[in-house]
Amino acid sequence: MAGVTSRNDVRKRVHARIRKRIQGTGERPRLNIFRSLNHIYAQIIDDVKGVTLVSASSLDKEIRAVNKSGGSAAGAKSVGTEIAKRAKSKGIESVVYDRGGYQYHGRVKVLAEAAREAGLKF
Repeated sequence: MAGVTSRNDVRKRVHARIRKRIQGTGERPRLNIFRSLNHIYAQIIDDVKGVTLVSASSLDKEIRAVNKSGGSAAGAKSVGTEIAKRAKSKGIESVVYDRGGYQYHGRVKVLAEAAREAGLKF
């Protein structure tokens, strides 16, 4: 099966291409997402310092109390709302959105829209 690339290999190539153009700064950090089959993760990262400022995932206790499944749109919405709330508490108002090489569709889109509704600007 030479020459066969997995879907994740393609995603990683796309993400590398996106990361060439997108960089989070102290004033406007990067909101990065990672999606697995069962969970979704979000981080707000300052790339200049190389530090994760805020993170939220469907594995967090407060989110698991609301949604049992992180692999659903409802789980993604909870994570988006929580990441925005945590960012606001740290004084972060606007971010650069990094979709992680995933299509802007489904859980990726729901997370972004929930973060926007909760007050993050991107």
